[in-house]
Amino acid sequence: MTQPFYITTAINYPNGRPHIGHAYEAIATDVVARFQRQRGRDVFFMTGTDEHGLKMAQTAREKGVTPAALAEEMTSYFKAMDERLNISCDRFIRTTEPDHHRASQALWQAMVDAGDVYLGRYEGWYSVRDEAYYDEKELVTAETGEKLSPQGTLVEWTVEESWFFRLSKYQEPLLRHYRDNPGFIRPETRRNEVMRFVEGGLSDLSISRTSFDWGVKVPGDERHVMYVWVDALTNYLTGLGYPEHTEAFKRFWPADIHVIGKDIVRFHAVYWPAFLMSAGLPLPKQVFGHGFLLHRGEKMSKSVGNVVDPLDLVEAFGVDQLRYFLLREITFGQDGSYSAEAIVNRVNADLANSFGNLAQRTLSFIAKNCDGVLPLDGKSDAADAALLAQVREVVSRDMPAHFEALELSQGIEGWLKAVFACNQYIDAQAPWTLRKTDPERMTAVLATLYRAIRDLAIAIRPVIPDSADNLLDQMGVPEAERDYAALEDGGSYERLAGSGFKLETPRPIFPRLEMPADG
Repeated sequence: MTQPFYITTAINYPNGRPHIGHAYEAIATDVVARFQRQRGRDVFFMTGTDEHGLKMAQTAREKGVTPAALAEEMTSYFKAMDERLNISCDRFIRTTEPDHHRASQALWQAMVDAGDVYLGRYEGWYSVRDEAYYDEKELVTAETGEKLSPQGTLVEWTVEESWFFRLSKYQEPLLRHYRDNPGFIRPETRRNEVMRFVEGGLSDLSISRTSFDWGVKVPGDERHVMYVWVDALTNYLTGLGYPEHTEAFKRFWPADIHVIGKDIVRFHAVYWPAFLMSAGLPLPKQVFGHGFLLHRGEKMSKSVGNVVDPLDLVEAFGVDQLRYFLLREITFGQDGSYSAEAIVNRVNADLANSFGNLAQRTLSFIAKNCDGVLPLDGKSDAADAALLAQVREVVSRDMPAHFEALELSQGIEGWLKAVFACNQYIDAQAPWTLRKTDPERMTAVLATLYRAIRDLAIAIRPVIPDSADNLLDQMGVPEAERDYAALEDGGSYERLAGSGFKLETPRPIFPRLEMPADG
């Protein structure tokens, strides 16, 4: 049986339309999911929307609509974004769905049964925007004198009856888990931040509210709704059928990776494992906190006016072009910056001028000079073997190793070096000259290039799926032979060449981008 692999994004908070940060997380997670599928693993990939909480209730009130209507409208935009970006999720979950309410209440009851939930009175600082509680020692003071959270958001003093979770009880178990599982929180900078936070001492956590009712009801006390993060985090269990021990739950839990933004690492790496420990459930294997996406080096803000709709970028540059840029340009786990100029320059240099041009030159030559018949039985030499060995090393070993480690940009960089090697090879071998001087040698050169381009297209499929498949379609590569097993199949080219397949005049895969008129 194939090995299971469960990966999630953080579910998106739909109090506004999606922005490029949401798109970045979805794309990166999708690339990992597609890569693992291509490796032959049984992947379950989940994303969705986190629709409860005070922030949703307040935004709905400001707009003069119900929270349910706001959630319905905004969630439709997130679904549309995922569809447009070619996000291959297996489930899009919504926290307003009945099965999620059941799962959240079951997790709550499990924590009650463990003796970890008690009724008390909350007095402290709360950020509506972050949906988070903060200790006095964490706050900063603005120039105006206002108290701000570490994220720079406004906090307000809140007093109300609340159910509490005994988070303090789990300080040592959490620290022990971090020490025993150094890969649990990545990258290393996030792990160090969480370790310092937990070592500083954990206070019990307020996990219910009575000041609004838009949320999951607390079982046995419907005056209270659950703190939105108890509800939101439970989605990772809901998607597998919890609390029933379904086949999906037994197969896929614990999750292999939660991919999240660095600003919500605390919730996923402190609160979530503590809830799971309390409920007697296995902990996820890894929490990966990626960095922020900056626009021309600046954090995006509605007040500054630099918030960008990801679908506008798709319209201007293309889906695969945007996917490639974000994964190639930004070291996963660190902050990164983008601009129209950067997208145009990177895509033109890597995809249009390098890989696209390589494929177009090679396939056009075969179509025109070989009647579209794939060449066989040429006069090979050491240069052919050296190129194929270099490509094979990249696509079968280096790139998968980097992608397994979530070193996505490094994996793509290695792939690009193999593309450059192919371009150097075609220039050095000059099949257009060999056509007249040594046709048998030309045949071997073209066959070598065809093999290399096919392998490179398969390897980059998780990043640019439509473009890679478009190229492989033109090359006659069967859909069943576009995974990592196919890369190890040494006879696939000969089978294709002997099948009677004829190459048509190729269509360019990556037209050069131009700067949009508005910059």
